[in-house]
Amino acid sequence: MNSQTKEAQAYAPAVKGMSAKLRVLILALFCALPFVFAWNSTRVLVTLIVTNDTFSQIPIIVLVSLFLVWTERKRVFSEISSDWTLGCPLVLAGTLAVIVSSLGWLQLSAHNQSCLFALGIVLFWLGAFLLFLGRSAFSAARFSLLFLIFAIPIPEPLLSKIIYSLQMGSADIAELLYKISGVPYLRQGFVFVLPGVSIRVAEECSGIRSSMALLVTTVLAAHLFLKTTWKQVFLCVLAVPLAIIKNGVRIMALSTLAIYVNPDFLYGNLHHHGGIVFFLLGLMLMVLFLVLLQKTEKSRTHAASVQT
Repeated sequence: MNSQTKEAQAYAPAVKGMSAKLRVLILALFCALPFVFAWNSTRVLVTLIVTNDTFSQIPIIVLVSLFLVWTERKRVFSEISSDWTLGCPLVLAGTLAVIVSSLGWLQLSAHNQSCLFALGIVLFWLGAFLLFLGRSAFSAARFSLLFLIFAIPIPEPLLSKIIYSLQMGSADIAELLYKISGVPYLRQGFVFVLPGVSIRVAEECSGIRSSMALLVTTVLAAHLFLKTTWKQVFLCVLAVPLAIIKNGVRIMALSTLAIYVNPDFLYGNLHHHGGIVFFLLGLMLMVLFLVLLQKTEKSRTHAASVQT
């Protein structure tokens, strides 16, 4: 082997690494284009994130997705190519959604305009990833990339239907807890007439923000800590009733404290800023089920190793 061949082999990994870095840099610049050319839609989306607590988690979703890709970087960048067959349709679909949201052809509300724009951004990013890094890299980072779906705001009227369902479910759980605890009540729809106080389970009390946070956290935990697909799906589905239960507990706890301790509990800090306490309750229940599912996986793995 001559000296020139040895030298080429020595520099091959560096060239390959530089090529990957260059692709990632170009990909990052390419992904920024929709924000630059659709500045008005970008401004509307940022306003929605800042003013609506329900969607304040969108920047965090993007950061978590990037972090997950970074943790899997060895697998993601082990085989880099370009996939135009799948990449181009996604980029074109994303571009079309961005253009339609920006030009206002559909006369959407600011909320739904942001939903369409965010959908376009996610499609554009997925297509760009395929274009610059290829199908193998996309497959390695599949969960991290699809996790970006949570960065798309829920459009109306779907959001209103979800909030209504959470209201109804939370009211039903609160009613069940009143029965179990022996608190006298009279219910008319979302209104509860209790001794000395009356409460209404309003849209603000639906717990939509904490429910979304619990769902996102559960999906992430299922991916990181469970290996069996059906157990991952089961835990994610379980997040919905857990969210409703913790919100029903919150309604019952605040109203009971208002009846037997001080009516100010309905208007104080625990009501307005105590959501984190009940979110942690739901999170603890989710962790409990996660640990139980993990133990079944470990026991089966141990049994299989003993048999072999």
